[in-house]
Amino acid sequence: MITGEIRVDHVSKSYPLYFKLRAGFKSFLFHLPSAVESMRHARFEALHDVSFAVEPGQAVGIIGHNGAGKSTMLSLLAGVMLPSEGSISTSGRIAPILELGAGFHPDLSGAENIILNAVILGLTRREAEEQYDAIVEFSGLGEFIGQPIRTYSSGMLVRLGFSVAVHTKPNILLVDEVLAVGDADFQKKSRERILDLRRHSVSMVFVSHSMEAVRAVCDTAIWIEHGRVQATGTAATVAAQYESHA
Repeated sequence: MITGEIRVDHVSKSYPLYFKLRAGFKSFLFHLPSAVESMRHARFEALHDVSFAVEPGQAVGIIGHNGAGKSTMLSLLAGVMLPSEGSISTSGRIAPILELGAGFHPDLSGAENIILNAVILGLTRREAEEQYDAIVEFSGLGEFIGQPIRTYSSGMLVRLGFSVAVHTKPNILLVDEVLAVGDADFQKKSRERILDLRRHSVSMVFVSHSMEAVRAVCDTAIWIEHGRVQATGTAATVAAQYESHA
């Protein structure tokens, strides 16, 4: 498998549903076999039979309303969760940016968290130290880099998290909606960095509610609702379809 490729084959993800004993514990015991069987089969399906591929250097956007299954898909790609059905294969180093402050220790400084997060993402300590100055410069945090992470705003967390991720020499970049939190200048710089990574054959899966960002960054897009694929195609086409039904 070529470095930077992603293959998602007929993937489904479901979770068990838990119910209160509305009829009472005595009734539950009286109908124990049927009650247990009912509970065992009651599941919420977050994703159903999703398939797609990402080639080296390609950017794929995943769009849909809240609760559609977008973030679940990113978590599966990052290896945070396993699919209930189907298979996912990836090649190379993955740098996920899934939520604010992920991988950061709140009581450590930004400087200390750079080293910690870079090592979590696969660099050696020496490699992390070699990238340190570039990470700090890109983040634009300046004098705040020595302050504890718990004092950072959401925008500062995004800037630091993104800066670390793009300097860990990833083959695959997974980006959740968090980029929308950064200021306009940093969003522009981030998009330019993403395009530069793509020119170096870094693949990306990009989750966003911003159709403008999807059109600007992605080649293709996948529209998911209630865990099911509604449309796939060029980013412009799928974004227009989504907007017409929003």
